[in-house]
Amino acid sequence: MNMQRVHLASLDGVHLEAALHRAPANSRGTVVLAHGITVDMDEGGMFVRLADQLAHNGFDALRFSFRGHGNSGGMQAGTTIAGEVLDLQAAVEHARRELPGPLSIIAASFGAVSTSLSLPWLQHEVERVVFWNPVLDLHRTFVEPELPWGEKNFNREQQEHLSAHGFLLIDGEFRLGRIMFDEFSRYQPAQEFVRDTRPALVVHGDLDSYVSYSIARDAAAARANCDFRTVVGSDHGFDSREREDEAITVTVDWLMHGKLGTA
Repeated sequence: MNMQRVHLASLDGVHLEAALHRAPANSRGTVVLAHGITVDMDEGGMFVRLADQLAHNGFDALRFSFRGHGNSGGMQAGTTIAGEVLDLQAAVEHARRELPGPLSIIAASFGAVSTSLSLPWLQHEVERVVFWNPVLDLHRTFVEPELPWGEKNFNREQQEHLSAHGFLLIDGEFRLGRIMFDEFSRYQPAQEFVRDTRPALVVHGDLDSYVSYSIARDAAAARANCDFRTVVGSDHGFDSREREDEAITVTVDWLMHGKLGTA
């Protein structure tokens, strides 16, 4: 596929790495891809394959790395939700300025936080949203975690380390700082997602040990104009090539046809 590197800049001057996958012919529209925490714009390789599939089916796809991730500017421990909202804004504004519409967003995991919180001001810019195993309740995922991954990474010992040293390590490698952890008690992405009414799709594995499947399912059910697809037997991030392909195929098909195909 035709891929080119793009450099974006947030309003506060942070430079973001990005890659644009162009549709080979007339574009159906543009899709911005927002990755999860601790990874980058490749999303473990899944966003690369997703972007190629989108381009193959006539969409321009813009991937980018949030600040503190990948080769974007900023420090891991200085990453904040507010900063990620600015980063998403930079990607959306680039897409609206440089690429053909209509515009959609696909957000994976923690990428759903900045996307949900941005939905009010994205009312006229973005027509559709897709969430993959989204973080919609920050408190129950991080502050008082209910699932094994959260209990491992945000337990009392980890929070004491955060208090003493200014950061904790997620999965032993990503530094999460005090400001973002404080934000977990301030923002409520599920409320913004449920209030929104534009077409939406949520795809979630029913054995997710990182991010609550039931919270996502209930939010989708409470929201107008939202489809929900269960990837049966899948942990977080769609834990096999077959399940990744299922999520990609369901997503691209939904963007093309505006509805879910048969399971």
